[in-house]
Amino acid sequence: MAIPLINYAPKSQNGRVEGYDVAGDEKPKIFSSENVLSPGDMGDLIEAAYRQIFFHAFKCDRQTFLESQLRCGQITVREFIRGLLLSDTYRRSFYDLNSNYRFVEQTVQRVLGRDVYSEREKIAWSILVATKGPQGFIDELLDSDEYVENFGDDTVPYQRRRILAGRETGEIPFNIQSPRYGAYYRSILGFPQIVWQTTVRSYTPQDRKPKAGDPALYMNLARGLSNAKGVASARVATASINMGSVPYRKFNGPIGPTPSAPRETANV
Repeated sequence: MAIPLINYAPKSQNGRVEGYDVAGDEKPKIFSSENVLSPGDMGDLIEAAYRQIFFHAFKCDRQTFLESQLRCGQITVREFIRGLLLSDTYRRSFYDLNSNYRFVEQTVQRVLGRDVYSEREKIAWSILVATKGPQGFIDELLDSDEYVENFGDDTVPYQRRRILAGRETGEIPFNIQSPRYGAYYRSILGFPQIVWQTTVRSYTPQDRKPKAGDPALYMNLARGLSNAKGVASARVATASINMGSVPYRKFNGPIGPTPSAPRETANV
């Protein structure tokens, strides 16, 4: 006998009211198969699905078979999302390296486009993961009324109502709020730790750096010379001066002006 899902309520009444959002640059772009007009539009939709579920998909993580089915119209966008959630990449990256609570939190954010309402909702879905496994939990999310009403079969999930009119700042994006690995597994995997620096490094663009011969390159040298203090000479007392050793110029002639010769007067 399966354990029924525990009832939980939204965190506030705003979760039950239809939102009125003004379009802006930060409003998420909606990708839907109903608006696909070219193969390029379908490629953008697939990339949006990878960003929503994996945040980033390497070449080895791409599900080429599911992409082919979606391009040919054999599956819907919701089935494509289901295939990404049930892939080995998602299980290995999110389920195997996280607890059930963290796995529930990250999956609800990516599938329903919102954060968990409370710890009660997190516990309720965690019990479902423990009893039905991750596949049963994912099926319950994708088949829920909340998912069908907001995204349906043709729309890629996105973070809903991230920008709220009553708040100064909106909600943090899910990929930053809940990274793929928790602190415990980040320490095991050897992720780099945050190192706080006491000095602030400045960056100078290449075009603003001084070239060869620029006086700015010699500014530190000039400042060093201006701040340098000369060595004071030692004071010498006049009584200790030997006058015989003081150089002077000898002069043998008379001191004073030379007398001029008398003028001869002419006899008239």
